[in-house]
Amino acid sequence: MSQPIKDVAIVGAGPVGMSLAMELAALDVSVTLIDAAPCTALASPDDDGREIALTHASRKQLTAVGIDIPAGQMAPIREARLYNGASSRGMTLASARGEGEDSIGQLVANHVIRRAAFEAVQGSGRIELVTGRRVSALGTCSGGRSVLLDDQSQITARLVVAADGRLSATRRLAGLSAQVHDTGQRLLVRRMAHTRPHREVTWSWFNGERGLALLPLAGDTASLVMTLPPHQAERLKALSAEAFATEATRLYRNSVGEMRCSGALHDYPLVVSRADHLVADRVALVGDAAVGLHPVTAHGFNVGLASVRRLVEALTHHDQAVRDVGAPAQLAIYARHHQRAILPLWHASRALVTLYGDTRPPARLVRHLALGAARRAAPLQWLMESYLARH
Repeated sequence: MSQPIKDVAIVGAGPVGMSLAMELAALDVSVTLIDAAPCTALASPDDDGREIALTHASRKQLTAVGIDIPAGQMAPIREARLYNGASSRGMTLASARGEGEDSIGQLVANHVIRRAAFEAVQGSGRIELVTGRRVSALGTCSGGRSVLLDDQSQITARLVVAADGRLSATRRLAGLSAQVHDTGQRLLVRRMAHTRPHREVTWSWFNGERGLALLPLAGDTASLVMTLPPHQAERLKALSAEAFATEATRLYRNSVGEMRCSGALHDYPLVVSRADHLVADRVALVGDAAVGLHPVTAHGFNVGLASVRRLVEALTHHDQAVRDVGAPAQLAIYARHHQRAILPLWHASRALVTLYGDTRPPARLVRHLALGAARRAAPLQWLMESYLARH
């Protein structure tokens, strides 16, 4: 006997996929959420060292669908600054001063968001969770797509959504091409304690092939984010905790005093990607499967949540889900709106990384002029969140 067709099958039970499932379930849409990880890993995710910068709009979006993050798990950001090489004068990218908000956003550990999203999904009666299974093929059927899993079981849905990351296997199975760029760099992250207050300010330094960021956490602790060529990453990884802290204090110019390690060192390859097309026949891409931005933007997750909002808006009419959620007309609306929003972010982030990674004298001059112009102009404190919320 054939299985009843679901409205939506979402591949990837990360925070973006689970957020989409919650938004659709609230509209009485039947959802199957599929992930290769076992249920125990989703229920109690490992601390991967990564911190997510949530805008106020993103936090409100999560709260609206029942994904509640305890206030004690969030660290406010009051200002973000960017420095050019060894210069002591930086550019204020964003500031909460005078904007009616006590912060420009919050930093939340990735595993905290994942756990909160999982708990919300578990409390929904409209979401079926299939774990420990990979998608091996996508087929077509009357009015929908079939999702074949690696245990030979099959799920049929009117719409399949790929939310399985920047190297999305579902995107490939759907025949959607993407620009995938392995930068050749490594991303090292580690939480550190320090002796001087960070004043809830993020710092970013770009000095040739090395990029450094400091993200302020609760109390006198911060997350260090380093983008490094492999040989520099391997050198740091080989150090003892004490030697690493000494080197980090030097690299970060004693900006928050002496440091000591308060967490494990995590190492990730740095790959960025952008899908050439966001939809196919009854298939849509969201989150990093649509665009995986360089961490220099600090807004990858916010862009992912924006894709959820745009897709849900395209699939609804007067706060009700359309009869056929996989209809081409609705998917075309989503693709047009999200592509229009992410293209400028993609090109701007690539240009910024190229400019700040260039060690030649002309590039240093351009960076110096750009920072000087930015100091004389109004701060960019509202720009990114406003852009993400409105486009």
